[in-house]
Amino acid sequence: MPAHIAVSDLSIATPDGRPLFTRLNLGFGAERTGLVGRNGVGKSTLLHVMSGNLLPQHGNVSAHGRLTVLRQALQVDPDETVADLFGVTTALDLLARAEAGAATADELVHADWDLEARIAKSLGQVGLDASHDTALSELSGGQRTRAALAALIFAEPDFLLLDEPTNNLDRDGRRAVIDLLAGWRAGAVVISHDRELLDTMDAIVELTSLGGTRYGGNWTHYRARKSRELAAAQHQLNDAEKRVDTLARQAQASAERQAHRDQAGRKQGAKGGIPRIALGGMKDRSEDTGGENSRLAQRRQTQANEVLAAARTRIEILQPLSVTIPSTGLATGRTVLQVDNVSFGYAPGQPIICDLSFSITGPERIAVTGPNGSGKTTLLGLITGVLYPTSGAVRTPVDHAMLDQQVSLLDSAQTIRDNFRRLHPLADENTCRAALARFMFRADAALQIVATLSGGQMLRAALACVMGGVAPPPLLILDEPTNHLDVDSIEAVEAGLRAYDGALVVVSHDETFLQNIGITRRLEL
Repeated sequence: MPAHIAVSDLSIATPDGRPLFTRLNLGFGAERTGLVGRNGVGKSTLLHVMSGNLLPQHGNVSAHGRLTVLRQALQVDPDETVADLFGVTTALDLLARAEAGAATADELVHADWDLEARIAKSLGQVGLDASHDTALSELSGGQRTRAALAALIFAEPDFLLLDEPTNNLDRDGRRAVIDLLAGWRAGAVVISHDRELLDTMDAIVELTSLGGTRYGGNWTHYRARKSRELAAAQHQLNDAEKRVDTLARQAQASAERQAHRDQAGRKQGAKGGIPRIALGGMKDRSEDTGGENSRLAQRRQTQANEVLAAARTRIEILQPLSVTIPSTGLATGRTVLQVDNVSFGYAPGQPIICDLSFSITGPERIAVTGPNGSGKTTLLGLITGVLYPTSGAVRTPVDHAMLDQQVSLLDSAQTIRDNFRRLHPLADENTCRAALARFMFRADAALQIVATLSGGQMLRAALACVMGGVAPPPLLILDEPTNHLDVDSIEAVEAGLRAYDGALVVVSHDETFLQNIGITRRLEL
């Protein structure tokens, strides 16, 4: 039987009882499938269920073939090595004993003489310069992700289950993963917001609050079809609104005609000439006709309102997030950042940054690029004052805001609304709610505790709290802002940042994102 995964009648809810999906049915064959959807819709949860690490409340998942899973975060022990990650420590120990002449004849039968070569091949496929005895603690977060992906390849599975595999990877690492999946011929289910990676997929499965929908083809084909669906849904909404309005006007006109007839009948009766029994019959017939017409009109209006509600729900799902950022009023010639001969290192005599100088004037947009471990996040720490240079000076003469991957500017124990009011103490409740609504935190959604949000929701909440105020900071510093956002949110943030008239300093390996926000200069570390 060919390798496949079948999701049947699956229902899952969050710990607080909010349904993620109800009676979901999906099938995955031996092809590369991108799993997409807005933050919080349940993509990672579905992957956990498919891998067997989470039991559904209802329904089941059946899998034929071997599955291996790559998750977003990789926790390591201090002494753990690449060999431990690959699960081959015992087999390598046997090879070492065999080479030393200490292995028994029975042990030699089980020796895997090609093991080291296959480990090296898997590491090479993800572009990682490491060996089996490299300690994982010596690797950066992006390098650990690559090592974990190499371990999955090494296992030769029928299905790869990957949750944001390009997060935290530098440009070379992202390219290695993209190239790997472009040539992958077994099954793969990939949660990703990386549009370049999604363009290597054979199919896209979109999760929404209505369930899951499969689209044949890659990301580009999917977006084109979604655009057509949105246009059709907008047309249906317009028709539904017209229908409701027409029925309301018809009902009003019918009621007015009936009232006019009733009034005419009463006047005629008052003049005499019509027997009382005939007048009673006329009245009964009039009431019967009026009642039937009213009930018919009510049924039509109810049906039209149901169609309208369904059309609005469809638009709500298809309509992209909208981000609007007020003007900062930054003057073109204003210096917003000055870095003069800055050096810094975490250990004496080992500088990560050495004699760095640059400045940003007016609404410039600077991308800080370089491989993992080159000091990009360190530089942001120096700019924001979290770190102090060992020599040189950093000046930020304007207000600035920093959004890091941990979204540390938010108090995780507070609601989104309370965080906004804390950061904007002069804003009234209406201003707060309007600002949060622009970032899709409407009504009770604004009252969610930050700690309960998904990674993407948390970053969107931070953007709302920082950029939603009356006067956004003239300098915005972003550290890998797209890592946990869904693609709709990324595109909305791109649109918002294109309209932002302040200065940007951005660390990102997402080349599509950098191009779309109009980067004007690059600082390579």
